[in-house]
Order: sequence, then structure tokens, then C-alpha cells
Amino acid sequence: MNGTVKEFRLVAEPVRREFAPGMVVNAWGYNGQTPGPTIEAVEGDRVRIFVKNALPEWTTVHWHGMRLPNGMDGVGGLTQPHIPVGKTGVYEFTFEESGTYMYHPHADEMVQMAMGLMGFVIVHPKDPNQYRADRDFAIMLHSWDIKPGTGTPNPATMLDFNMWTFNSRVFPGIDPMPVRLGDRVRMRFGNLSMTSHPIHLHGHHMVQTATDGGWITESAQTPMNTVNVPVGSTVTVEWVADRPGDWALHCHKAHHAMNAMAHDAPNMIGVAQGGDLQKRIANLLPEYMAMGAGGMAEMAEMQMPLPPNTLPMMTGNGPFGPIEMGGMFTVVKVRDGLAIGDYRDPGWYKHPAGTVMRLIDG
Repeated sequence: MNGTVKEFRLVAEPVRREFAPGMVVNAWGYNGQTPGPTIEAVEGDRVRIFVKNALPEWTTVHWHGMRLPNGMDGVGGLTQPHIPVGKTGVYEFTFEESGTYMYHPHADEMVQMAMGLMGFVIVHPKDPNQYRADRDFAIMLHSWDIKPGTGTPNPATMLDFNMWTFNSRVFPGIDPMPVRLGDRVRMRFGNLSMTSHPIHLHGHHMVQTATDGGWITESAQTPMNTVNVPVGSTVTVEWVADRPGDWALHCHKAHHAMNAMAHDAPNMIGVAQGGDLQKRIANLLPEYMAMGAGGMAEMAEMQMPLPPNTLPMMTGNGPFGPIEMGGMFTVVKVRDGLAIGDYRDPGWYKHPAGTVMRLIDG
């Protein structure tokens, strides 16, 4: 606090971000991280935000979705001068409405957002009893093009991305999300990638309670277990954790739950690759990897050699074997008996007898 004003400080700078153990990315972010720190305040707060530019080029910050004075909107050249290298820009305005918003550059944004410059602004209601939730998650969705064996995103890519992240992490590097049985859970999704993401929650029904334009009245909320998060938007959903277990949460675009995806791989489904066929194909296509005549499930178990700083495409192990996922995937762990405030990973769910699929012959 500085008198009656809440002050925040951001440093836009190059950062190194571990997507998962075994892969570190040369990104850009704020305060040493991507996404940048979540700015939290209360409806009606007057805020002053100092943005120091430690990037190799000028920048700005746009307060995405917020209603504010035109000169604080952050569009370089239109509503403000750019923030030069080594200088600090100061934004000051009032958070007028509660909700979920984002911040990102509006200067060379194709490069700067592709490199990871983004973050959340969460404005809580002035009345703490309004829109209450027991668990509150904020998840930034983003896409990257990082060629295997490299560590720097290609900001010129428009469509052919190969890495998809929750908060600039990929499975299995994404933390599980422990919640207590009976908790009302809020999930805020922000999408600054180049495509939409249908986020799917297993085992529960949720309702969309807000957009980046405000809260949705209860009468307009529709039950769902997949919610689409369009480009350049925030979507807030809520649900009651009433079924214990380990429940998947992921983007339902299948390629977005994979790592280091190569979209130009030849289709070898149904093609026998015995003998020296794989070697002969590799002589023509040096980057060729046999995908298997019967599908790609074997990729999760094969220990194929990979270039340095490259993650397997399908990875992660659970209590029953390979999970065969990556990218935008994690596990929501609903448990009875978790102590209030203790959200450490409780381990894998112990299924009651007779509640697990069983195999029979034939």
C-alpha cells in the first residue's frame, strides 16, 4: 500500500521456464516467470502498476477485458508511448468490476505473446460472501512451436504448434489439483494461444459462471462437462466435487494433450514395418520414426532416443500403467478427509472393492 493506492511491480524480461523435467524453454515473462504473477485486488481498489522493461525491445501492457481510462489501455502508439528498453511505465486506474482478466503486451505482440508474456488479473468482489468458492484455480492456456532439440519458441508460427501448456507447463510436469470432497471448485481459464480449447472435466458436471465481460446470472448457467475457451477470452466455471477419485482435466483437441507433436509425420497405420523397411524409409526421411502398424500406444512404452531438451510425445504413468498423455492434461484429485488448507498431493486414489473395470477372456 502507498496511502490509499495498491502498488504492483512487474519486470518484463527473458526467463527460463521448465515445461516439465527434461525440458527448459527460453521464454519471455514477468518477474522471472511465465505466466507472470497473478495480480489480485478487490473491486473498487485504486492500483498503480510499475512495468520495467528489461526486454531487448520496447513493450507495453494491455489490461485485457478491463474498463479503464483510454490512456491506460496499453496499445503502443495508439493510447500510449511504448516503454523503451530500460525504462519503466506507470499505469494507474481503479479496478471497477470484479472478475477474471488478463494482461499482455500490445507491442510486437506476435513475438512477445508467443514468447510467453502474459498473466492474470483477478479482481475479487467487495462483498467477500458474493460468488464464494472453496478452491479457486487460474489456468493460462498457451501454444508454442519449439522444435525437438531446441529451446526457443518460434514466434513466426501461425498454426502448426507442437506444445500446449497449462500455465506454461505440460503433463507430467503439471501439478495435480487436490480438492476436498464437497468443495465448490472454481476454475478460471485464460486463452492467449492461437486456437480455442475445449476443456473437459471427467466425472462431474460444471456450469459457466463468468466470462471476461462479467458474471453470468444463475438462470443463464448451463450444465456441461466440456467448456470451450475461445481465443483472447477468459472463461470461469464452477462445480461441486461430489465424487471421490482421480479425475482427468484436459483439452479435448487430442493433439493438445501431446508433447513435441510433429504434424507432418507419414501415416503408417496398417503398414507392416518388419525387416529393414524402417531403415530404408529413414534413408529417405532422416527424421522418420516408426509409429507402429496398429497405432501409437506403443510410443508410451518405447524408450526411443530423443534430442536433448525434448519431451516424449506421450508420457506419464499412473497406478495402472502408461497414461499416454502430455500437454494440456492434469489430474483433479477429489478426496474425503483432506485437512482444511492442506492441498498436498494425496497420492493415487484407492478404489473401493468392485469399482474398477475388470478384464475377462474373449
